[in-house]
Amino acid sequence: MGLEKTQAVVIGRRGLGESDRIVTFYTRRFGKVRGVARAARRPRSRFGSALELFTLGELIFFDTGRSDLLRVDHFDIVHPFSRIREDLERFGQASWIVECVGRLTAEMDRHPALYGLLLRSLRAVESTARPARAAICFGVRCVDALGHRLRLDACVGCGRAYPFARPHLDLDGGGLVCGGCEPEAAAGFPVSPEAVAGLERLRALPWEEAVATPLPRVEPELARVLDAQVSRLIGQPTRTPRFLREIRRLYSGGRA
Repeated sequence: MGLEKTQAVVIGRRGLGESDRIVTFYTRRFGKVRGVARAARRPRSRFGSALELFTLGELIFFDTGRSDLLRVDHFDIVHPFSRIREDLERFGQASWIVECVGRLTAEMDRHPALYGLLLRSLRAVESTARPARAAICFGVRCVDALGHRLRLDACVGCGRAYPFARPHLDLDGGGLVCGGCEPEAAAGFPVSPEAVAGLERLRALPWEEAVATPLPRVEPELARVLDAQVSRLIGQPTRTPRFLREIRRLYSGGRA
């Protein structure tokens, strides 16, 4: 591949040795890539603060072809999304967003629509008064964009048209199941009719309207449904909800 340049968002990072850093980017041209930023952890690193989580920038990297890890040459900040890192709730919601992108996608699998959704979602989390709603809107569109759209118009077991009493979601079956089919569902759990209506509404609305739509009674349930679906797809629980529960506990206890 050689030397390449693309716009990218930092979606993960960890230390390597005493001074280097492995950074995961989601890029416009190549999808998810991982690279080594040499000396990035040194006090006078040429990268400075550019490799902070959520940062949007212009990435220049070199693929030697001898390793799964690229060599990060430059990463110049376009937008730092610094406000997200200054607020724990915004940080938690944005962390769930980049965790979904990082764990649901394969390396070097280009997906321009998902890249655009990632940017819109981070901008919304940074600017809106309800970052949790922005994360829910991201989750609805993310699973759809990646081909995991839940069927909500009929039971995936028997084909019975929705609405029906006692709806459940079967995450392995890919959608709603009725009460009669629920015992056969491998990964079924109850879902309220209000949550089903909320999912359908968020799917249908344009992005800006969806982010502005108030769904206060079902927002927590929608967040749980989407996180359960993502966790099922990756084969293990996501990491971010535990962090969000802890910061909310601290806020409710008056210690934040």
